Amino acid sequence: MEVTIGAQTVITAASVLTALGGIGGAVLWCFRLVERDKRQSRELAAILEEQTVICFGVLACLKGLKEQGCNGPVTEALARLEKHLNRAAHDEEV
Repeated sequence: MEVTIGAQTVITAASVLTALGGIGGAVLWCFRLVERDKRQSRELAAILEEQTVICFGVLACLKGLKEQGCNGPVTEALARLEKHLNRAAHDEEV
């Protein structure tokens, strides 16, 4: 029994390998896309948490200044920050 590999067999094998490589590349690309999106979502959540802490710290400072009798820009900034935090809290609930 003699086995011969012809040109058509080599072309068919190369076609199959190319198709499998293309499918594998597409799957890998999708996997990396999903992983990058997950990482960015975690980073954004951390940034949002940090901004929340900073806002409440600034709010505490402004309230302390207001209690000490500071007016003008302190009153305006305090009102705007409280309004912003109130709107942000209601937007999260919806």
